[in-house]
Amino acid sequence: MASKSEKIIRDLLATAGIEVNGSQAWDIQIHNPNFYNRVLHNANLGLGESYMDGWWDCHAIDQLIDRVLRANLDEKVKGNWRIGLHVLKSKLFNRQISKRAFQVGQQHYDLGNDLYIAMLDRRMNYTCAYWKNASNLDEAQEAKLDLVCRKIGLEPGMEVLELGCGWGSFAQYAAEKYGTRVTGVTVSKEQVALGMERCKGLPVELKLQDYREVSGQYDAVISIGIMEHVGYKNYATYMDVVNRCLKPGGIGFVHTIGGNRSTHSTNAWTDKYIFPNGMLPSIAQLGMALEKHFVMEDWHNFGPDYDKTLMAWHAHFENGWPELKSHYDERFYRMWRYYLLSSAGSFRARNIQLWQIVFTRTGTPQPDCRLS
Repeated sequence: MASKSEKIIRDLLATAGIEVNGSQAWDIQIHNPNFYNRVLHNANLGLGESYMDGWWDCHAIDQLIDRVLRANLDEKVKGNWRIGLHVLKSKLFNRQISKRAFQVGQQHYDLGNDLYIAMLDRRMNYTCAYWKNASNLDEAQEAKLDLVCRKIGLEPGMEVLELGCGWGSFAQYAAEKYGTRVTGVTVSKEQVALGMERCKGLPVELKLQDYREVSGQYDAVISIGIMEHVGYKNYATYMDVVNRCLKPGGIGFVHTIGGNRSTHSTNAWTDKYIFPNGMLPSIAQLGMALEKHFVMEDWHNFGPDYDKTLMAWHAHFENGWPELKSHYDERFYRMWRYYLLSSAGSFRARNIQLWQIVFTRTGTPQPDCRLS
């Protein structure tokens, strides 16, 4: 006889068209009956951890998560006190202070360059690609880089500060294609080492540094995928840094994942296993931080492109696993697979978005940045 927890979960899943041990690609296959209690008690954290532990499987996790989110099942399964404590800590404390800034670099970005080389495009972009006129990941990532360059009006000789530079994909592209000088900062020592090697001979400098510590004056100050690590208590500080480092008449640019509603924490599973201290900004939160110094010139949403990007990363990851598995165990494989596919499902459900925002100071002539 099914337990009360099992009946609750089965009934919830049925409202989303998901059958336990069913035959559809999105149906969930349960291997451990303790799964039901774990999910009811720990919500997103329990769902992700139970997958890592092999308690359930699904042929298409991306399709499962898409259906779960469209049916708002995440709202119907309330977490226990541990989830509430996680949210409370995020509200009470600034979890993205300077002394914690390097934690995500050590835990996530320094996992191993072999993993990211196998998974990403040839330029090693670890942010959403732009698929409008592209047929593969390499083309889509180059299209994204060129879109950024055109939105900020790059010309030869300009100097750009990139907050959160990754492995130098933008810096390398901007220096090669547009003749610009780029200074980039990151909290990952592995990204600096490989990035400087890839940018050898170019007017590019990548530093291991928190964005709050940067100095100098630049024609453009940009970020492609750092805002997810800044935290809502620090969005105004981030904009103060941009304002401090921007030359008169300069341009600011942010490429970030964004949430539909203002929150003060992230998914507990993602915080624990993937991006510690991360959270997604909302339109309201970014708008409030922007208005002190800047005029918003353009706000472009192409969130569905992240679904395609993540599915391409997952395909590369699966293809590369035979070589990677000598350095990573089976639990890591299940964790990483769940991360990529559940993220794809979240974008497909329109639960989260991808924004590119262009902004200037009051009085600056409006740039020609609406190029999407």
